[in-house]
Amino acid sequence: MTQWVPPERTETAQRIYAAAEADRAADPDRYRLGVDTADRLIERAIGEHGVDGLGDPAEWRPGLERYLESAEADGRLNAVGIRHAQDAAVGRLRARAIFDKTLRADPAVAQRSLAPPIVIIGGWRTGTTFLFRLLAHDPRLRAPRPLELYAPWRAARMTPTEREQFVEEQAKQPNPLHLLNPSMAAVHDSGPLLPEECVLGMGTAMRNWGFGSTMRLDSYAQWLATQDFADEYTAHRHMLQILDDDSDRRWLLKAPAHTPELAHLATTYLGVCIVHLHRDIVETVASGASLFATYRSTYSDEVDGPDVGRFQIEQSELWFRRALEFRSSVVAATATIVDIEYTDLVARPEQTVERVYAAAGIDPPDVAGMLAEHNAQQPHNGHGKHRYTPEEFGIYPHALRERMAFYTDAVTGG
Repeated sequence: MTQWVPPERTETAQRIYAAAEADRAADPDRYRLGVDTADRLIERAIGEHGVDGLGDPAEWRPGLERYLESAEADGRLNAVGIRHAQDAAVGRLRARAIFDKTLRADPAVAQRSLAPPIVIIGGWRTGTTFLFRLLAHDPRLRAPRPLELYAPWRAARMTPTEREQFVEEQAKQPNPLHLLNPSMAAVHDSGPLLPEECVLGMGTAMRNWGFGSTMRLDSYAQWLATQDFADEYTAHRHMLQILDDDSDRRWLLKAPAHTPELAHLATTYLGVCIVHLHRDIVETVASGASLFATYRSTYSDEVDGPDVGRFQIEQSELWFRRALEFRSSVVAATATIVDIEYTDLVARPEQTVERVYAAAGIDPPDVAGMLAEHNAQQPHNGHGKHRYTPEEFGIYPHALRERMAFYTDAVTGG
């Protein structure tokens, strides 16, 4: 079996990792994880916002403790990874406190009406990012960028011109993730100017499926599967309400992690248009495993290909079963669902995109012009080709097809 090999680290990255490990050796207490570090991270998060803004600890503390416990026991994290895990928790709790502060200062924000958004979902690596960033060229739609997701209250205080100037200045700075792991640009390009998926702004109740993409968090993922995400989707709506600018642009959103939580999505946004992308199941799972393995290699020196493949198979099965269950639910009748095949998106992009507009009840723009503009700005394989094989992740195509037939037969026709 071909063994997955992590990307080689540049000299710049090696210096960053070495400095972090030296710092850990000098101050090991700073690099602790686990439940007993929760209070210290909470203190970092609340700062001038006060602990009251976090609300009932029963809503968020169990998730925080499960997350920290899993990061310690399952994560296999290096020093950079430990700091990343800590900062992620602090950032989400800080956002929770600032959301509360914002809504208390102006309760009318939570009453702002929102048109039903267009939400792109599907398995990892099914073309969701391409379609999302393509549609974002339509000025009638509003796709959030990183600033708006991780600090919506800050973005809301800026004029459109100020926001553009801010993100353009951000874009001139080296991308921290690409400094550590340049191969991420080929696997999943990111940056201040690019629309990004919802998970970047979710997790204020410490429930976020996206956490497991960057770190090995098996026990946390198992716990997530038992959890109710209603609070997370309420916070997600508040995030969009905070960002509302009276422009009447319709929100365009994207996250594979919405796939297992469609009931919450449809309940939170009545009339939502769900665009569900589908790709060959082996390509979907194997490419997703490659993404996860590459991402995790940024924060761990012990990433095992077959272990990532196992996780990817298990999570994909859970997500797809839940997505099918949603389709037969009562709340599904309030949503519009359009199924898109990855092969159609690649071979017939104009006609496929027009199907999305028809489902959303919007007149299509000049789709050919949008495609030309998008491809000029983000050419296919512009940062290198994403190469992988199923075997690197212990994925056996025939066995995987049999295991996932419940989904492929029901939705993609096999």
